[in-house]
Amino acid sequence: MANIKIYLEILEEEQEDKVRRQECIGKLIKQTERLDFLMQSLVKLSRLETGIIEICEKDTKIFEVLGLAVAAVVPGAEAKEISVHVDCPETLKLFCDAKWTQEAIFNLLENAVKYTPKGGSIYISVMEQEVFGKISIRDTGRGIPAEHQAQIFQRFYREPEVHDEDGIGIGLYLARKIVTMQDGYMEVHSESGKGAEFCIYLPMK
Repeated sequence: MANIKIYLEILEEEQEDKVRRQECIGKLIKQTERLDFLMQSLVKLSRLETGIIEICEKDTKIFEVLGLAVAAVVPGAEAKEISVHVDCPETLKLFCDAKWTQEAIFNLLENAVKYTPKGGSIYISVMEQEVFGKISIRDTGRGIPAEHQAQIFQRFYREPEVHDEDGIGIGLYLARKIVTMQDGYMEVHSESGKGAEFCIYLPMK
């Protein structure tokens, strides 16, 4: 909101400079999009935590859920020339809520795209285990230092090294909240400078 106010003041002052005004309009659009993203994230979080939205679990083809989540991050990945590799059985079913599981996977993929440098890779694999199905999302990004891994799932937490990147620190918190509400759990495996792997475990039945 503070940034929006500043750009509006500049627009009022720069009546003659069309180039400067156009720059401010572009920045206003970006700041408005960030504010909209923040509000949507907070609304989703609030609805989940207060029980306004219920998780509706059923046998779900995870291939279809994964496909929708991947499609949503493809434009960002292509812009950074990041290759996305997917290995998922088309017939594998997990006991989950398709819509909210897609949201959790999307949040992890969005982070992977954000923190993976240009020309990097993201690897997604799904495998059947005895009790749970495992969804692995691994990237070749900057990685997460060991001392921060216990904090990354906290609400609004952001690593000191990434404050120049867009984000508000809700994505991982929301993803884990969604997974745990479906009797699943999440893990992270990472080393600084060696990428990160996030694993979602959801019940088979």
